[in-house]
Amino acid sequence: MMFAFTLNHFTQNHHSHDESALNLPLPEVFFRLASSPAGLSREDAAERLERYGPNVLAYRPSRPPVLKFLSLFLQPLVLLLVIAGLVSGFLGELRGAIMIAAMVLLSVALQFFQEYQSEETARKLARQVAVTAAVIRDGVTIEIPTSEVVPGDAIHLGVGDIIPADARVLSAKDFFVDQSVLTGESLPVEKTPCEEPGGGMSLPDMHHAIFSGSHVVSGTADALVTGTGAQTEFGRLAGSLDIERPETEFQRGIREFTSMLLRVIAFLVTLIFGMNVFLRHGFLDSLLFAVAVSVGITPELLPMILTINLSAGAAAMARRKVIVKHLQSIQNLGSMDVLCTDKTGTLTEGHLKLREFVDASGCVSQHVLQLVRLNSIFQASLKNPMDSAIAGFENGNLEGWAKVDEVPFDFTRRRMSVIVEKAGGRLLVTKGAPERVLDACRQIEMGGTVGNLTPDMKSLTYGRFLTMSAEGYRAVAVAYRPIDDVRTVYSTRDETDLIFAGYVSFVDPPKPSAEESLRDLKELGVAVKILTGDNELVTRRICDRVGLDVHGVLTGQDLDGLSDDDLGLRARSTTVFARLSPEQKNRIIGVLKRSGHVVGYMGDGVNDTPSLHAADVGISVNNAVDVAKEAADIVLLEEGLHILKQGIVEGRRTFANTMKYIMMGTSSNFGNMFSVPVASLLVPFLPMLPVQILLNSVLYDFSQASIPTDRVDEDSIKSPRRWDVDFIRRFMLVFGPISSIYDIMTYIVMLRVFHAGASLFQTGWFIESLA
Repeated sequence: MMFAFTLNHFTQNHHSHDESALNLPLPEVFFRLASSPAGLSREDAAERLERYGPNVLAYRPSRPPVLKFLSLFLQPLVLLLVIAGLVSGFLGELRGAIMIAAMVLLSVALQFFQEYQSEETARKLARQVAVTAAVIRDGVTIEIPTSEVVPGDAIHLGVGDIIPADARVLSAKDFFVDQSVLTGESLPVEKTPCEEPGGGMSLPDMHHAIFSGSHVVSGTADALVTGTGAQTEFGRLAGSLDIERPETEFQRGIREFTSMLLRVIAFLVTLIFGMNVFLRHGFLDSLLFAVAVSVGITPELLPMILTINLSAGAAAMARRKVIVKHLQSIQNLGSMDVLCTDKTGTLTEGHLKLREFVDASGCVSQHVLQLVRLNSIFQASLKNPMDSAIAGFENGNLEGWAKVDEVPFDFTRRRMSVIVEKAGGRLLVTKGAPERVLDACRQIEMGGTVGNLTPDMKSLTYGRFLTMSAEGYRAVAVAYRPIDDVRTVYSTRDETDLIFAGYVSFVDPPKPSAEESLRDLKELGVAVKILTGDNELVTRRICDRVGLDVHGVLTGQDLDGLSDDDLGLRARSTTVFARLSPEQKNRIIGVLKRSGHVVGYMGDGVNDTPSLHAADVGISVNNAVDVAKEAADIVLLEEGLHILKQGIVEGRRTFANTMKYIMMGTSSNFGNMFSVPVASLLVPFLPMLPVQILLNSVLYDFSQASIPTDRVDEDSIKSPRRWDVDFIRRFMLVFGPISSIYDIMTYIVMLRVFHAGASLFQTGWFIESLA
């Protein structure tokens, strides 16, 4: 009974980092999971597997294409046409029913074939998890399928393993994990045990926890599984793609426009039907005429015209290296007024470069460069992007040097050393965290002169590192000492009495086009906000380098303490959001959308997929991971913001032309239908046959197919354009009745000049109305 309670209590609260076992004191974790470092028995594990299900990502079954096609008939405008067609057929007007059916099928078919997308996105996430895992069962380590891992399992991890579930680290040795799949961090993160980590931590700061889908770069560890399947961070990422996408700006605009149109149609149809019955035109004839009127005022080819318009926009954007996957996203891109993006690969090149090599006084030192190259190039253990940047720096002659031994990195020392030899002389070269390297030093070298490392000098030297960090640079310290003791094996005991040589710093360089691109986006009325898993100092410095004004900074930890209302207020005036988890990025996008912004999100990693899914328009790049490209609406064939500018301009041009069709079509149709009551008062017959009304509407709509090729005023693309239903309504109510003036003049001419009967009157108005 206690087991059921504790495990149930745990799973119910797992969604929150603060409440979950990931951040609780270890004794309480063991109690909640009814487990220990020795793991579970086979019987216990089997019971939990039965209770909580396999460790896999669950998805809703995909709807068959037939059901997707049929669901398109449930759209309000389409549904109205379907009902009108059924009534026309029921009343014997087969020509009208056939015409309506053709329009509906054409519109729905175009929508279906344009919007039918692959549903492999979430399944691609599932394929990235491990196949087997090493767990302790009945005191013995065994390999089992990851699908059989359960909460409370003790797992053993080594180099190359993909972590099968979320877990708390129990013990670790030189244990580094690449969790970029979740955080976007470019460097491996060291994971260590922690008895009482405390709450309120964002995922990048949780060095005591490991997460499903990330993988082990070096070292070994034992861990206790706290969550499996959908209860992992990775599971939540997959689940976010499986749920229905939040309403976008385009969908909201269509919904409001349809709602307005239905109210107008209901009013006019009721009025026209009542007048015709009152004027004794016959109940069935009046009903059929009112149905035709409802179809006549409906822009029945709106889906088709939109598709043609958007397809033309997509083709134009493709010529500008912007691939549009979902046509609706073109208009969302044109309406976008906030772009959220990570800095890596967008503002920066996405890889570290060696920036400078200096001694403690800040002077350039070739000796520091030579030492750090010896260390990195001969290093055989864990290598990171800094080592790659050092090795790729074509400078410093290493000819004649040979490796003797290596003292690997570990968490306690936070440094690593290599022992190299040249012409019979040996050298121990150490690099690592500045405070740890300085602790092992007794002397310091500046300007080629070696002196004692006094406490004041040590403090001054460490201060230089703090300055570099505050400026947003990553840095490592370098030290060395000659070795007289000729051996084949060396250890951490040899890292003493070192000579401090200096620092090597690194930078992820800004893209050459970033500053100009940000200026272009600002001129287009698009505010840029940086959402990153990196720290705020590095991010702020990069923003300074590319000319992005930083008006405020929020970290993931700060964000967790804010309500949605408070976050909404802060988010509008904040430029940089740092140390974020994917869940927190999603929350920021959500509050910005609720604040009335049209939000775009630009990302290229698995950790970006929920945000790409949640934004009004998701933007990725061609070299992004497959999952990100699948989740995105728009894919840029080149990295960087400069390509995006052309897409935004084309989106606004497409939006402007779409609005032309909507305003022309609705005002013209409304004008025609406004003329009907006037005609009904003047003549004792139906002023236009139902089939004429339908044909008039179809021919008019087809004539609008050329709108996508129309030019657009520069004013229409200078700022974000959004659906404005009130403006459309005013335009319709003003210009519709104006067009009715011409109808009334036609009535007078037909009756007074030509003394027209029913057929001539109906034909004359049909021709004038179409013209």
